[in-house]
Amino acid sequence: MPGRERPRRVAFLTFGTGEYDARTLRMAHTAMAAGYEVVVYARWYPGLPVREERDGLRIVRAPFDWRLAVPGLRGAARARLDGEMQRLPTMDVMADAEGVPPDVAAADVRPSLPVYVVRGVGRRIRRPWRRWRRMILMFPLHGLGWAAALERVAEPADAWHGMWAGSLPALGRLRRRFGGRTVYDSRDIYMEARSQADAGWPGKAILAALERRWARRADRVITVNDAYATVLEERFGIPRPAVVMNVPRRWRPPEPAPDRIRTALGLPRSTRIVLYQGGLMTDRGIEQCMDAILDVPGAVLCLLGFGALRYRLAEAAAMPPYAGRVFVLDAVPPSELLAWTASADVSVMLIQPTSLNHRLTTPQKLFESITAGVPVVASDLPGMAAIVRDAGIGLVCDPRSPDEIARAIRAILDEIPEASAARRARILELADRRYNWESEEPVLLELYRSLVEETGRPTLGAG
Repeated sequence: MPGRERPRRVAFLTFGTGEYDARTLRMAHTAMAAGYEVVVYARWYPGLPVREERDGLRIVRAPFDWRLAVPGLRGAARARLDGEMQRLPTMDVMADAEGVPPDVAAADVRPSLPVYVVRGVGRRIRRPWRRWRRMILMFPLHGLGWAAALERVAEPADAWHGMWAGSLPALGRLRRRFGGRTVYDSRDIYMEARSQADAGWPGKAILAALERRWARRADRVITVNDAYATVLEERFGIPRPAVVMNVPRRWRPPEPAPDRIRTALGLPRSTRIVLYQGGLMTDRGIEQCMDAILDVPGAVLCLLGFGALRYRLAEAAAMPPYAGRVFVLDAVPPSELLAWTASADVSVMLIQPTSLNHRLTTPQKLFESITAGVPVVASDLPGMAAIVRDAGIGLVCDPRSPDEIARAIRAILDEIPEASAARRARILELADRRYNWESEEPVLLELYRSLVEETGRPTLGAG
């Protein structure tokens, strides 16, 4: 008896827990609304459900160990993971309130020192073998191990959409086993990311060749801006990647604007809020912003997010000279982030010019600030500066200089009310006209349409 047709299926591979990956969630809901059957495959950590449904979206998490990539270690790794999952009902939640994976949270419990001291000493004493061990574990061993884990839980799909280089091994492996077509979503230039940019020769060349080999096997490559597309086209030797910008859906801030940050911190309405939201890690200009806020009267710096520096930053914020001027708040779900962003008077995004990846970046937080109608102070780097300058949505400065950062923040906060209102209206108009997810959806859906047409019409119960 011939099988009946099943819906086209798009499977997303997000190399995280699936809780805070706003890009994956936006894409998944877009595919669902277009009639695709959708599943998100993520990484499991103790304390998280293996399977759950969020807003109609199915999320499946695979227990993960890099040793699954090594034949001689695979059996013991699977036995350990199976044991952890059997003990799950009695295990404490190991991720903190922000959803930080246990391996990330555990990396941030060393004795505290001032931020600049920790960063400087750490870089000087880090041994090359430790750096290379970390890099190789991150890529390719973590990706290979996750690919082996996914094979145990994955179902056939027409399109496999992989996020970050860590998904590349799984894309190839799942396509070979289940068929379908693959998309490599390169959100940045991975080999120029902060974890890889300072790697020496020949190791970096070997890892770059491995990424290029796997990326060339993908049926499509996409990225988040034109500058990245140009670099990826040249480095991978592939047709120019499609660009699907990392922007939120259209959203109109309520009137009056939300005041979640002051409410959470118990601050008076007169206090001006300077917001950094995102990963709490090095090379993001956080330390420079902490020094800059000391020269901005009547303002505080709020750090909203999670990452390896979270606990050290919280300790520093509790001590002079930052006490009462710098606050650290837990990360919030993507569905709430815009309301929190709209509670700020200025958003800061001062990524340091330490790599090509950073110089060309157009971070998601830039577009979230635009959507929320909040002016920005951003790094004077090619990726961000053109948008900020051309649209008049804020100011750019040297992200290495606390003095320049402070001057830029003061200039925005001290604008007369009429100028401030005009800037806000200009920002919101830009969000509605250009920088919104609805403008990007046609590119994504055309990509899926072309991929599933290549797979042939799938059936249930055939063969």
